[in-house]
Amino acid sequence: MEDRFGRKIKYLRLSVTDRCNLRCRYCMPEEGVSKLAHQSILSMEDYAKLVDTFVELGVEKVRLTGGEPLVRKGLINLIEHIGKNPKVKDLAMTTNGILLAEQAEALKRAGLNRVNVSLDTMNPLKFAHMTRGGNLNQVLDGLKEARRVGLTPIKLNIVLVGGFNENEIEKFVEMTMDEEIDVRFIELMPIGEVATWSASQFLPNDVILERVPGLVPVAGTDPSSPARYYALPGAKGKVGLISPISCKFCSNCNRVRLTAEGKLKYCLHADEEVDLRPFLNDETALRETIEHYVFQKPEAHHIGIGTTVKRNMFQVGG
Repeated sequence: MEDRFGRKIKYLRLSVTDRCNLRCRYCMPEEGVSKLAHQSILSMEDYAKLVDTFVELGVEKVRLTGGEPLVRKGLINLIEHIGKNPKVKDLAMTTNGILLAEQAEALKRAGLNRVNVSLDTMNPLKFAHMTRGGNLNQVLDGLKEARRVGLTPIKLNIVLVGGFNENEIEKFVEMTMDEEIDVRFIELMPIGEVATWSASQFLPNDVILERVPGLVPVAGTDPSSPARYYALPGAKGKVGLISPISCKFCSNCNRVRLTAEGKLKYCLHADEEVDLRPFLNDETALRETIEHYVFQKPEAHHIGIGTTVKRNMFQVGG
């Protein structure tokens, strides 16, 4: 499956729910959100059918997202289904880690390969503030259990927020010295709730290299990865910089997204979506619709400071 610019689309990010057990300030409004009705969300059988179709069209990597995927009932059954497909080379999940400790072993046993954990601060009070009540210890316990059962390599996703966590940059980077872990800094993106934030809270990822000049580029990384990777000399892990605003990576983008209500998005940084649910009972029409829409994937996104995407991250899948 290719788009009109010759990019081979091999990566599906699958949002299994719009619900979350945290209320992060850059993701959800303080007053909460209107949750999708149960009948509006894809069933696990629908997800399985859609993933099978995407895989037949060339997808090799599937990442489960949300909301928070671990709050979705029946998730283990879906993981088992996807994990049995020999054409799926990588089955991963992005999670906030709150429920990871209690579910890690079952996830690994079902066929999940690895996890990315969103963690913007190692300070318990700051964590509780940013998540509106989250418990940092639960996330740390989840990381420990993920290592124990082999959901590795683990990647930490850190949204860089001015005035909040830039004073922890060095601490996060130091974690890579003794652990086989990728610490990835992500620029604050003007999507949904973040669009109301001050531009002064945006920090370009170049600040990481300024703060830690000892980082050196890592050769041989996957060109389709959104991250530019660096490492400290002698470190076991790596530091990734994901810079969709200051340094776009669109030319190598190989991914599409599917929302919890069955809408295909060819780009995170665009509002265009197409509903796949009307085609679930017609395999030929489903394949043709996916191929047609993927072919329309734009050459690059045009989002930046001053331009926004309407829907919040939890609604489209992170």
